[in-house]
Amino acid sequence: MNSIENTSSAQVLKKTQPEEFDLVILGGGTGSTITAWTFAGQGKRVAVIERKYIGGSCPNIACLPSKNIIHSAKVASYFRRSKEFGIARDGFTIDMSGVRDRKRKMVSGMNDMYLENYRKTGAEFILGTGQFIAPRTLEVALPDGTTRHLRGTNVIVSTGTRAALGAIPGLAEAEPLTHIEALELDEVPEHLLVIGGGYIGIELSQAMRRFGSEVSVIDRNERLMSREDEDVCEALRSLLEDEGVNILLDARIKRVSGTSGDSVSIVVEQDGAEKVLKGSHVLVAAGRSPNTEGLGLELAGIELTDRGYIKVNERLQTTALGVWAIGEVAGSPQFTHISVDDFRVVHDNLNGVNHATTGRQVPYCLFTDPELARVGLSENEAKAWGIAYRLFKVPMEAVLRARTLSETRGFLKALVEADGDRILGFTAFGVGAAEIMSAVQIAMIAGLPYTALRDAVLTHPTLVEGLIPLFSSVASAHNVADATLTKSFGMS
Repeated sequence: MNSIENTSSAQVLKKTQPEEFDLVILGGGTGSTITAWTFAGQGKRVAVIERKYIGGSCPNIACLPSKNIIHSAKVASYFRRSKEFGIARDGFTIDMSGVRDRKRKMVSGMNDMYLENYRKTGAEFILGTGQFIAPRTLEVALPDGTTRHLRGTNVIVSTGTRAALGAIPGLAEAEPLTHIEALELDEVPEHLLVIGGGYIGIELSQAMRRFGSEVSVIDRNERLMSREDEDVCEALRSLLEDEGVNILLDARIKRVSGTSGDSVSIVVEQDGAEKVLKGSHVLVAAGRSPNTEGLGLELAGIELTDRGYIKVNERLQTTALGVWAIGEVAGSPQFTHISVDDFRVVHDNLNGVNHATTGRQVPYCLFTDPELARVGLSENEAKAWGIAYRLFKVPMEAVLRARTLSETRGFLKALVEADGDRILGFTAFGVGAAEIMSAVQIAMIAGLPYTALRDAVLTHPTLVEGLIPLFSSVASAHNVADATLTKSFGMS
């Protein structure tokens, strides 16, 4: 009898003992995925816990799917402009189910590739919902109703963010679209009401307008993309209005009624007066909230910031020993390429190399058509921080390749230090802006003076060649003054 009891106790103990891993990752985003493949490829035992998406949001519901849809919208715009290129047409129709299926095919291919990489590297992908039950120890609820317990020598949290609905009366009840549902539409919305004039709202507004939807954008700020320079904000507003998008700025939403996909009404207050917007669908794109609820973080000693993000230091260490956080949930800039760089930071630190996030470049691109891309300082930032600069700026018409494409909307501009040749920042609003920006960013990384780009032998005719007329232009004299002095006297 004692033998049976001892055997039973040993089995129970064995059952409750967590599986041991060198690294356990909660959340399967891009940074997490690369982390898993890298450490597993180096012989470490690694597990990734992800509740829904193989590879996280980027290849499934965010970056890549949205750019897929946006490209389909660009093709639609070319059909509308066909006479401009000397091509006759009799008309065309938009099949949104076909647009969606093209996107789904790409996502499926990405999923297969990710799973194959998991197989090759030996990292374990666990589909389930994880939460901490003790320091560096997680319980995973699996789809079949069973659970697993995992403990890592090190643990990384990378659970990302989600669309924030805010406290607008009636919005949640209206069952609004977020970017996730918008990318799954199988019909063109008759009238899409977009809440938010940030990059998600603007990208999808232009795309849906090009598919044939009537679109209205509501933003609480006085300008679209309000943190950008005034010329950028104005260029984006002009772009959308020229394409027929209705824009309401400095507008406060009072309440929402109806159901998205059927009929929805939004009451807004603008210039002291109320007006009612009626549409078929509503898309909310007014910010993000961190996914930190229900993770049992308090049981692991992981603290949050006052905004609800995981508190980390410059090495991405949390307040719990052996626990790290990367990506958006750690408050990092909300871009996949920053998540990848977060991986580099943690990878180095786990291998004994001190690596911090401070001072890194954060390039970004808004994938409108044309694109907006920026790296380094904007004019607003330079003025706010009292940094003197020279401004170089040319219209896209100065880029001869843009003329061959009939894509001359926009401009290139660069900030160069006032008393030297170092490039402080670069902004491009035009065709191929992201690729042009990358060339400047590489020069900035290398510490090259702007004259190196001005005097470079670049292939003609290319878009990057536009950097030659840009850096050959005469810097605006009014920007040569010392911004520190200007700021000190309270002048703009």
